[in-house]
Amino acid sequence: MARRIIEIPNHIKKRLLKAGYGVYAHATVELCHWLKKSLKNQGVCYKRTFYGIDTHRCVEFSPAGMMCEFRCIFCWRPTEFMKVVYMDEDEVLDPEELMDGILKERRRLLSGYPGTPGVDKRLVKEANDPTHYAISLSGEPTLYPKLPQLVKYLKSLPKTRSIFIVTNGAEPEMLKRLERENALPTQLYLSVNAPNEDLFKKIVHPLIEDAWERHLESLEFISRVKTRTIIRMTMIKGLNTGDEYVKEYAKLMELANPHFIEIKSYMHMGYSTRRLSRENMLTHDEIREYAYKLLRYLNNFKIMDEYPPSRIIVLQNMNRYINRWID
Repeated sequence: MARRIIEIPNHIKKRLLKAGYGVYAHATVELCHWLKKSLKNQGVCYKRTFYGIDTHRCVEFSPAGMMCEFRCIFCWRPTEFMKVVYMDEDEVLDPEELMDGILKERRRLLSGYPGTPGVDKRLVKEANDPTHYAISLSGEPTLYPKLPQLVKYLKSLPKTRSIFIVTNGAEPEMLKRLERENALPTQLYLSVNAPNEDLFKKIVHPLIEDAWERHLESLEFISRVKTRTIIRMTMIKGLNTGDEYVKEYAKLMELANPHFIEIKSYMHMGYSTRRLSRENMLTHDEIREYAYKLLRYLNNFKIMDEYPPSRIIVLQNMNRYINRWID
């Protein structure tokens, strides 16, 4: 009897394709804004500036497209369409088949660029030979039950240089599996979007009752795990940026003790424009000001770098120092 594989519903798939996504079964892929600009030599993303990632050779995808335990108000993805919250192992594609489909979709998205005015054809050719995988995009990747196998498969590819996983922290058991099965990514991101449980519920709208407890467990996990770790703070003006929250954020940072902290403004784009206003964005100067406020309580951190086009500043942990550049 053939397996029943989870698929993104057709009416949602049509919307995603219209918005420029690639879709394969339960997975999604996209060419981000910065990748498109990089093909014209018009700039690179902050991951290149901060850590040395090749923007044009990055595959940004999710093995759990449109599936998440949260409905974050700042998310630019269409979270209103996310229905599936859990995935059974016998209902998902194996990593090799999943990546075959994802890379085929990505090549389709790139196929029109060689003839586009201003595009560097050499960079397009390199873009079709990726070296970096960002497992994030639309959906929570730790819901994919074969994530450890996926990481191992990506590591086995001869051109792979680095793998990032971005998680909301709602599945600490999967993070422990990655460690236990020797499948940790090059860099593990954990999103921190609120300083306390009350604000957490207002901002991320969790679909699971113990989301905050799981979040704290994931923060504690990254304090000891043996891979590069980053806390990503998304700041929403007028909501989670009050001075009264700085000490609470600092306590969460002390719990997690990451190698880096990225402090980034909410960006008014995509489906988030239906939930928030342009006034909810911070200027880069305001992001820098908040970073200095946080540093008053984090003596072991210092400002490492900043990227004004994305309104982001990165702090580095000097007590848990590692080289910023990924070799």
